[in-house]
Amino acid sequence: MRNPIAVANVNAAHEEGVAMPDEHGLNYLVNCSMLFTELPLLERPAAAKRAGFDAVEFWWPWPQEPVPTDREVDAFVRAVRDAGVQLVGLNFFAGDLAGPDAGVLSIPGRSQQFTQNVPVAVAIGEQLGVSAFNALYGNRVPGVTEAGQDLLAAESLAAAAAAAARIGANVLVEPVSGPKPYSLRTADSAAAVVTRVRAAGHPNIGMLCDLFHLANNGDDLEAAISTHAPLTLHVQVADFPGRGEPGSGTLEIDRYLSQLVAHGYAGWVGLEYKPSTADTEASLQWLAPMRRAARHEGRRA
Repeated sequence: MRNPIAVANVNAAHEEGVAMPDEHGLNYLVNCSMLFTELPLLERPAAAKRAGFDAVEFWWPWPQEPVPTDREVDAFVRAVRDAGVQLVGLNFFAGDLAGPDAGVLSIPGRSQQFTQNVPVAVAIGEQLGVSAFNALYGNRVPGVTEAGQDLLAAESLAAAAAAAARIGANVLVEPVSGPKPYSLRTADSAAAVVTRVRAAGHPNIGMLCDLFHLANNGDDLEAAISTHAPLTLHVQVADFPGRGEPGSGTLEIDRYLSQLVAHGYAGWVGLEYKPSTADTEASLQWLAPMRRAARHEGRRA
């Protein structure tokens, strides 16, 4: 249940057009797989630009297709370019995230989908200047040991990191919350994977620090940030509880972002929340228009 005082505060901000303060100075971008979903996918980059943002990120746009057709890829690339936004982040194929899946790279019998997808995703990234590819780890599956899945994951991530390095991009590993039997739940567990793959010779892999997921899993955010900030290459936010826009819950998002900055983080902050309002634009009233455009070129995620 959402905190009624917090909901009242964000509703008042919506009604009065009052932006909530932020002190960290980081650049924001829009996750167009979570925001602007009232529009067809290919119209969302332009909607983000109209709302004042210079950058976006996407989950893999074709959840049933590790290798989409050239026509589908061309249409997606054109939509981003025509909108005049930077595609900072793109997920590798992860299966049906709205259904039972949460990644395939650690699952025998499905990891080949990830392998087939990597060159396609990297080719899109090369065209659009993507700097970070999110590689969702996958669920634990029966009949396979955790050690076996983790070995397969390390091999998959190493190959993805090598491919991404060819265009100067990074690969991200993310702890995720929710009812699925996802393998990585804490910052420590994700950091262990990152450390393992880096030790194999792939320095361009790091952690995606999603403040909502960590809070939802009961992780200690202050400890996670202070311990793992050097491994953090990208950040996403939503309020907790509820996964709504900042101000709709009780999570001290600005404080944690400021803590990340104090520990050296200078990258992007992805807005990956579920708007509590009728449309996405109304859910953005917490963020002043002048803070939506990039103030400076953020460190490559």
